[in-house]
Amino acid sequence: MSRKRSAEKEEKSVNIEVKFEKKIDESRKRRRNSDENPENISFPEEESLKNDLSTEISPDYKKIPSRDSKGRLFFEDFPAFRPNLTPEEVLRLGSFGGTYFRPIYSAVTKKRYGSEVWKELPPSWLKGLDVKLQVANPVYDKNQNKYKVKSGASLEEWEGSNWIKDCDPYGWFQWYCRFYQGRRCADDERQVSRGLSLFGPTGRWLRNLSNKIVASVEAGGMIAPGNPGYPGKKTLESEVENYSISPVIRQTLQHWGYKISLHDFKKPRPFKTE
Repeated sequence: MSRKRSAEKEEKSVNIEVKFEKKIDESRKRRRNSDENPENISFPEEESLKNDLSTEISPDYKKIPSRDSKGRLFFEDFPAFRPNLTPEEVLRLGSFGGTYFRPIYSAVTKKRYGSEVWKELPPSWLKGLDVKLQVANPVYDKNQNKYKVKSGASLEEWEGSNWIKDCDPYGWFQWYCRFYQGRRCADDERQVSRGLSLFGPTGRWLRNLSNKIVASVEAGGMIAPGNPGYPGKKTLESEVENYSISPVIRQTLQHWGYKISLHDFKKPRPFKTE
């Protein structure tokens, strides 16, 4: 199978599983506060948020997170939530086909949004970026993405699944930008749980990518030309950086603030507070 066909198949797989995210989180919600939940995070009742058009915003802001010894971000009030990419890094690496902060009409708030949304970001995050091309492009361009593949569902699909709340009409990454800068709101626990379901210690997409990397190493053979370590035998180090392995999943994880590293190849366990 060609790399292009493989990427298209993987993109389809990612988008199909996104549609089942609500069912997965409902299952996670049923086991909240039990020993089965490795992150030990409580999940808000979905029904209580579904029709909430005035999500409460806290007037108290938290400090910018620090990094731990493994490069993960540490939020004092949500210690289990450990993305390892800041919002600025997500944008600079090349994400969302350059379209995330494009002008939109929100079916949730019944309002139109434009340049005022990306202008809310710290100027330092955008320094050196072509905003019209890399941040607020109205047309999705996969070549703007780090891994040169299309990844992610549309805003309309997210809205149709009741995943978008009024406080962050653009979605999870908008929430993450604001959360990283210290804003707190009634939607934080839900959004944190969504992130952990992708890249937490047992997150399905991190686990999926990890398994594929291990399988590539165990299959043996030589490092592919153009990849770090070529020429030479495959190693865990080489395959972690072998971007031909699941580029769509890598791009998806990046959109959610995470890049796989050697630190992820240990037995999953809950993160400890520091």
